[in-house]
Amino acid sequence: MSGRLRDRSSSQAKRHSHHQTTTTVAAVAMPNFLTETLPCPFGELATNLSDSALRETAYEILVGACRSTGGKPLTYISQSERNSERTATPTLTSTASLQRSLTSTAASKVKKALGLRSSGRKKVSGESDSERVKKAVTIGEMLRVQMGISEQTDSRVRRALLRVAAAQLGRRIESIVLPLEMLQQLKPSDFPNQGEYEAWQRRNLKLLEIGLLLHPLLPLDKTDTAPQRLRQIIRGALEKPLETGKNNESMQALRSIVLSLACRTFDGSASETIHWADGFPLNLRIYQMLLEACFDVNDETSVIEEVDEVLELIKKTWVVLGMNQMLHNLCFLWILFNRYVATGEVEGDLLFAANNLLMEVEKDSKSMKDPNYSKILSSTLSAILGWAEKRLLAYHNYFHSDNTELLECVVSVGVLSAKIMVEDISHEYRKKRKEIDVAHERVDMYIRSSLRTAFFQIMEKVKSSKRSSNKNQQNQLPFLSILAQDVSTLAFSEKAIFSPILKRWHPLSAGVAVATLHSCYGNELKQFVSSIGELTPDILQVLRAAEKMEKDLVQIAVENSVDSEDGGKSIIREMPPYEAESVVSNLVKSWIKTRLDRLKEWVDRNLQQEVWDPQANKERFAPSSVEVLRIVDEALEAFFLLPISIHAALLPDLTNGIDRYLQHYISKAKSDCGTRSTFVPSMPALTRCSSRSKVSGVFKKKEKFQKAQSRKSQVGTTNGNGSFGIPQLCCRINTLQHIRTELDVLAKRTIVHLRSSESHVNNIANGMGKAFELSAASCLEGIQQLCEATAYKVIFHDLSHVLWDGLYVGEVSSSRIEPFLQELEHYLEVLSLTVHDRVRTRVITEVMKAAFDGFLLVLLAGGPARAFTLQDYETIAEDFKFLTDLFWSNGDGLPVDLIEKFSTTVKAILPLFHTETDSLIEQFKYMTAESYGSSAKSKLPLPPTSGQWSPTEPNTLLRVLCYRSDETAAKFLKKTYNLPKKL
Repeated sequence: MSGRLRDRSSSQAKRHSHHQTTTTVAAVAMPNFLTETLPCPFGELATNLSDSALRETAYEILVGACRSTGGKPLTYISQSERNSERTATPTLTSTASLQRSLTSTAASKVKKALGLRSSGRKKVSGESDSERVKKAVTIGEMLRVQMGISEQTDSRVRRALLRVAAAQLGRRIESIVLPLEMLQQLKPSDFPNQGEYEAWQRRNLKLLEIGLLLHPLLPLDKTDTAPQRLRQIIRGALEKPLETGKNNESMQALRSIVLSLACRTFDGSASETIHWADGFPLNLRIYQMLLEACFDVNDETSVIEEVDEVLELIKKTWVVLGMNQMLHNLCFLWILFNRYVATGEVEGDLLFAANNLLMEVEKDSKSMKDPNYSKILSSTLSAILGWAEKRLLAYHNYFHSDNTELLECVVSVGVLSAKIMVEDISHEYRKKRKEIDVAHERVDMYIRSSLRTAFFQIMEKVKSSKRSSNKNQQNQLPFLSILAQDVSTLAFSEKAIFSPILKRWHPLSAGVAVATLHSCYGNELKQFVSSIGELTPDILQVLRAAEKMEKDLVQIAVENSVDSEDGGKSIIREMPPYEAESVVSNLVKSWIKTRLDRLKEWVDRNLQQEVWDPQANKERFAPSSVEVLRIVDEALEAFFLLPISIHAALLPDLTNGIDRYLQHYISKAKSDCGTRSTFVPSMPALTRCSSRSKVSGVFKKKEKFQKAQSRKSQVGTTNGNGSFGIPQLCCRINTLQHIRTELDVLAKRTIVHLRSSESHVNNIANGMGKAFELSAASCLEGIQQLCEATAYKVIFHDLSHVLWDGLYVGEVSSSRIEPFLQELEHYLEVLSLTVHDRVRTRVITEVMKAAFDGFLLVLLAGGPARAFTLQDYETIAEDFKFLTDLFWSNGDGLPVDLIEKFSTTVKAILPLFHTETDSLIEQFKYMTAESYGSSAKSKLPLPPTSGQWSPTEPNTLLRVLCYRSDETAAKFLKKTYNLPKKL
């Protein structure tokens, strides 16, 4: 890296033909938003001393240092002689160092070492070579101009130094207190006016105060009175100009005190070196003024070509300022860096030079343990690092594809500064520093911070764009969909532009970048998903965009991690999948739940309002079923309109839920309507009849009993709200038939939707024939239950007065079946007109079965009010024929085979009513013995009522005997079972 940055000068030489060329400045310049002013890291002086005063002091020290190290005596040339000689010769009477001509300067080694480009001075148009030679000046003259020192001041300084040299013959510059000697040698007559002299005197007195009292190299002894006396002299001199004559008492006192303070040493030994300008930060501030002379006064971004010679002269001041190579490197680093910043960051060469010098400072810091150096090092690097990190923590705002070389340099500056500071702190506190890769950590931080910043900037930009486009009705893509596209673009840009640079310090730079973007977008997506109330096409579009963006980011991370030690596992672990498909699945499930909850709500609400009125519509089914089926159809339509690819996987969730709530509706539709057992009256206890019984006399008592039984049988059969009448029951039957029909339609429509959806899963579509099968089965079961309930309600409830309470009560001939048939026919007409065509036969069949059951119940369990003789058989058989004819209805009713099927039991039992009593008794005994075996030989057991009537069933035979109006039967029953004649 260092070699790469150091060798910039050679590559730049090809790109820069002249010093003033600015084309590449734009190419490498950082965006100049605002020119920054950085605080000086060397520290502020404890008292005010202007930069011009410091600069003049620096010039005095420089000229004095060059005089004392030169090979020739320093002679003074008057201004007039200087002017006349300048036109005749390019050289001045000065020291050998200061007399070196600028025209003879070779290519700068310093510039080459720092990576600064060399530039030839432009030849002014029309200027001849001889004229240029005449204008050539010495290094000393150039320095005067560079430092902004007037010729008058320069002449006065040199004159003073000649006098000092004469007075302090043989003494070197580091052995004298220059401000003290200058005060001694210069008089008011050396200045244009008294005011200028007094200002100059105050400046020198302030220098003595700063160098000896405020910022001395050696701390002052609190017991020493010299500092206090010096303060008093300076304070007095500031109020009234100091008399500086050689024999002046005030001057002698000042000299004595100054020398006593300046000659102090750490160990108390005598030393030729006097300390008056080598305390921190005074020495650094003075040295700063000297180093700034390395910049061209006419081009503040350019280092002069004679920088080698200038630095050679400046280094002569080290003995006075207490400087060394390490402090020089640190100061020069700051000067180069600060000049780059202060001039608007337009000259990238200065930053590259600072970076190269920073590498030298890194070496110095490892060996230099001086606390003052460490303090200055820390403050300098803190300032540089602060500036660098301001840019690196948001490098997308400062760098682009055209200035990546500058980015590389800024990263190097930042990383090196951080690394030196970490190492310096560990040395300072003598800690065993845990081995950490400072460069890796810092660059990792820069990448994450800058990508986060870039992400939120993009997000704000998209929001702003959306607000604008919404006003103009443009670009209706969801916000997060646009953001996902822009994030992908940013990721690819990062990979192409910045990652190749940053991977020098962080091999997984691209991976870290995309992981950061993945996290940032993930946070927004998480908030978005958590706020979703229901699934919409926009939401699905966002999730699809997120899924595509995630694939892009993961692909970049994988490609970046190919050569890493862990194969990129650490980066991939930072990118937990968005699981967009899972989110979609959960959202669809939530959507399904919402729809199903709405369906349940509608089912309950419609059921509460439903009155089951067959007149509500011409189809004679419940309006509530229409609403419920409409919601089901809408839910299925909406489901298949969702732009997802997982219809097949989630369809069962929807259909099963629909099936469940339809079953709930069906259950409510058939609930509380009763069953066969609800309406069939309970059988009375067995009794026996007698031929001597007066049936007419018994009738009244038995009628009361029957009415009581009838009332008992009606308990729980109606709630009195009119919703369980025969028309309402028909409406319920029609409703279930309608639902059953519509379920087939829905299942077929669902298969069509499924086959045309993105899923294309034919095997699942084929299996959809079983959709809603539970509801369909419930419909069939409900229809059967309602048909049976309707039938038995008609026969045993609505017609009980003509069947159970009237048929064959008393005399058979006078209570025949005609009244029952007349009313039944009316009910059959109502049923035929009300129920759906497809269930009409079933309903009428159930009524027929109920009528046959009722007829048998009258014959076999009609209670004591009924008694039959052998002669009644013909009447009973004829009545049953009338009953079957009613259902045949001359061929317009039920099919003959259906009537025959369900009349078999009645027809098998009727012959028992004209069988002789003795024969019946024998049959009964035989059948009982067959049923009970040997236990029936001693005593015939009482066979239980099974309800399954049959001519071979003992209980059926016993009941025929019980209702036989015959003495033989009565005696048998009395003897065998001791049955009573009356209840």
